Amino acid sequence: MSHRVGSQEFWDELYRSHGSVWSGEPNESLVKEVSSLPAGTAFDVGCGEGADAIWLARRGWRVTAIDISGVALERAKKSAIQSGEEVAGRIEWVRADLTRSAPADASYDLVCSFFMHLPKAERDVLFRSLADLVAPGGSLLIVGHHPSDLDVPVNRPKAPDLFYTATEVAGLLGPGQWHVVVEAADPRPAKGRDGQRVTVHDAVLHALRISSNATLG
Repeated sequence: MSHRVGSQEFWDELYRSHGSVWSGEPNESLVKEVSSLPAGTAFDVGCGEGADAIWLARRGWRVTAIDISGVALERAKKSAIQSGEEVAGRIEWVRADLTRSAPADASYDLVCSFFMHLPKAERDVLFRSLADLVAPGGSLLIVGHHPSDLDVPVNRPKAPDLFYTATEVAGLLGPGQWHVVVEAADPRPAKGRDGQRVTVHDAVLHALRISSNATLG
């Protein structure tokens, strides 16, 4: 049975059909942007099999990790336990669809989302809710596939509306309320559809909240 792309059933079926979907390594942009930050509280949206949340917890962060797929979260929990009781104890795993329900009223020192590709209207609502969760002095880190990847022979959906640039995300931030640390299209090597070596680009937006009433418009 096929399910609506992006639904809980779709993602559960995808994870069940693979021994593992992701590499098990943290996203390069997370390591690059967060390694120098002091540990605090983090909100990891679309955590998948948990590599980013576990990396953060190993560095002393207390993490709330969200995903729509219960199958992915079970794998993530097992990986965290294998990383040790101390690491596992720093992570709260939560199954939720943040496109249907707003996150709990809280604030975090880091709010991050990697490769959440939704239609623009849904995406803007999600990013608005994520920005609202960033504490003053905290970081918002949004990373996605850059629109230029549509021209590269890699496995990407042929749906331009799902892609975005860091500049588009930065343009949503309230003036005077955020300091943009990084607004870039970061190149990285990848494997093409036929196994060839290609270069893709990640849209990376890292912004520091400098106002207690910062919101996305």
